[in-house]
Amino acid sequence: MAERQGLDGDLIRLALFGSPIKASLSPRIHRLFAGQFGLQIDFQRIEANAEAFPAELEKFRDAGGVGCNITLPLKHDAWQLATESTPAVSLAQASNTLVYKASGWSAHNTDGIGLVTDLTRNHGVELNGRRIMILGAGGAVAGILGELLAHDPAEIMLVNRNPERAWGLAKRFSPVGYINVTPLKDLPCMVLPEQDRFDLVINATSLGHHGEATPLTRDLFAAGALCYDLNYFKASQPLKKYCDEMRQPYIDGLGMLVEQAARSFQIWTGKQPETRSVIEACKRNL
Repeated sequence: MAERQGLDGDLIRLALFGSPIKASLSPRIHRLFAGQFGLQIDFQRIEANAEAFPAELEKFRDAGGVGCNITLPLKHDAWQLATESTPAVSLAQASNTLVYKASGWSAHNTDGIGLVTDLTRNHGVELNGRRIMILGAGGAVAGILGELLAHDPAEIMLVNRNPERAWGLAKRFSPVGYINVTPLKDLPCMVLPEQDRFDLVINATSLGHHGEATPLTRDLFAAGALCYDLNYFKASQPLKKYCDEMRQPYIDGLGMLVEQAARSFQIWTGKQPETRSVIEACKRNL
C-alpha cells in the first residue's frame, strides 16, 4: 500500500505519465475502481517525454502524489528512476506502476498479470502447454514475457523486424524459460504442419496506431487458436479486420488494460477492485 497519510477519507493523488495520453481511459477506469470503495481520488494525465519525466515526477510527488501508471515511452525510464524494483521489473527493465514509499519510488509492472488475467479468467484461455507467438520485441513484450513463461507454455516465439533485438530479450529471459526467435521477413514464408501451429498469437506491435497490421496467414493458427491484440479501440481495428477476413477469433486488449489497472490500484490502495463491470462500462464508452 502507498505510504501516505489518511488513506481512509483523504484525497488520493494518482497520475498517468507518458506521451501521447490525451485519449487515455485510465482516469475513468480508476475513478470507477475508487467508486467501488468510496475512495476519493484525483487522477491526472501528465504528458511528458523522457527528458521532462524526472522533473514532472518530482513535481507530482511534491503536490502529494502517491502512485502513478507509466506508459510509452517512459517505462524504461520509470525503472531507472525508482529506488527499488520488484524482481519482475528488474528482469523486464520496464515499469508501468510506481508507488511512493519512505525510501522513494518503488517500481512494479502489472502488464503481464493484466494480460494473463484477461486471457485466463475473462476468456477461458489455457496457457500451460500451449504454443504462443508474439509479434514485437519492445517494452510491451518485456513486460509480459515473465508472466507468460510462468504459466509453462510449450513454446514462445518472438517475431520481430529486428531479430537481434528479439534475441536480446530471449537471452535476458533465458533464466526463466526458453524463447525462440523468427525474423519478421520470414513470417509470410512459414508453412507449418498442424502440430507446430500456434494456439495463441499476441500482437504487441504499434502498427495499429498507423492503420497497419502484421500480415498473418491462416496456416499459422492451430485449430481453436486465438489472436490477441494488446491494442484496443481505434488502434486494434486493422488487425481485427484482418482476422475477420480470415474468420480467425480475435480479442482486443481492453480487458488487459482494465486488469493491469486493477492490479496497480491494489498496489496503491490495498484494495482489489471488481473488473468485469468496468470493462463493460469502457465498452459502452465507445
